[in-house]
Amino acid sequence: MKFQPPFCYLNSNDNSGLLALGRVASFTLSSQEELPLLDAFLKAHAGKYVFGYLSFALQSHVTLEKCSDDRALPLAYFWVSSEVARIDAGNLRLVQGTDAKALCDCYAQITNATTLKLPEFSPSLSKKKYLSSVNKIKKLIQRGDLYETNFCFNYSLKDCLLDEPFSLYRKVNERTKAPFSALLCLEEVWLACGSPERFLKKSGKVLYSQPIKGTAARHKDPSLDEQLKTQLHLSPKERSENIMIVDLVRNDLSKIAVPGSVNVDELCGMYSFASVHQMISTVSCELLPNTPFTDILKATFPMGSMTGAPKRNSLKFMNAMEPFKRELYSGSVGYFTPEGDFDFNVVIRSLEYLPKRHTLTCGVGSAITIYSDPEMEFEECQLKIDRLIR
Repeated sequence: MKFQPPFCYLNSNDNSGLLALGRVASFTLSSQEELPLLDAFLKAHAGKYVFGYLSFALQSHVTLEKCSDDRALPLAYFWVSSEVARIDAGNLRLVQGTDAKALCDCYAQITNATTLKLPEFSPSLSKKKYLSSVNKIKKLIQRGDLYETNFCFNYSLKDCLLDEPFSLYRKVNERTKAPFSALLCLEEVWLACGSPERFLKKSGKVLYSQPIKGTAARHKDPSLDEQLKTQLHLSPKERSENIMIVDLVRNDLSKIAVPGSVNVDELCGMYSFASVHQMISTVSCELLPNTPFTDILKATFPMGSMTGAPKRNSLKFMNAMEPFKRELYSGSVGYFTPEGDFDFNVVIRSLEYLPKRHTLTCGVGSAITIYSDPEMEFEECQLKIDRLIR
């Protein structure tokens, strides 16, 4: 059975998640000037589950630069799903709509999909040019233009014809097993996301952000695996990357927080996933009463872990230096609950397919600081995407 877009599967990889099918109403954000209309859409559909994405191009509200005209996707897209199920221990519970069978059929198709085999991807940047770019960024840091930035490039497959998105997602998820995994299927894009990172979560009055900075490989030998984890945790370079972004997130949240409520709940915590160890911090605050969603976005998006510090300078320099335009990569996918809470991930470790352009891409990047070794940064990028495209 073929399922027509839109549909979205948010998988925590702990036998829980959300599955949404169908569309009752939708909103497309075409320019930053339309942000108040997004708030109006969310208000009009309060009490419903709403799903959607934020494109990285929404950074224009920070840089104050005109968005590129050749981007494939709108700045954001949200829709009210006709059918929604919560998944717990592999069991589906209908929480919106009436067609439980359609949800069960879709879930079965996701879980029973075969693994997709793909040919070799082509990089948008050679290793030589990547190393040269990192050295240029370090000169900008030395000059005082930046403290840290996230420099990205991508790998792509042209003339790629895919019949369905389920096997694409199976390929990504079985290799990442990440807590913010997502399958997003829209007319313009299919996203198979294996993200370990949360961008923002609102629970009642509290807002949480969990930036990731610091990556190390896993090893089959348990003792060597633990050694790699410990080396990451104790690395002065990796800790400084993480702490700089924590400071940026604290500053972002302070713009919309009750004064004195911003707190670092965990600093440089260590977490292990299928292919990598990650250093993750948690920052929270009490949200000012009646703060619109778009005010939260203006304060926090794009997320610090995918930009750098200072955020505006980092965005402007990377926009000029990166060999591709980030679309969903470095953006976010998530949902609103009927109670007005929300949860959004960071779109990394993902395969992004544009069905109208027959193009499949995989973005990758790493944080560049004054202590960065270009060769090691390149190797970190290969580590992050190795199990996705090879």
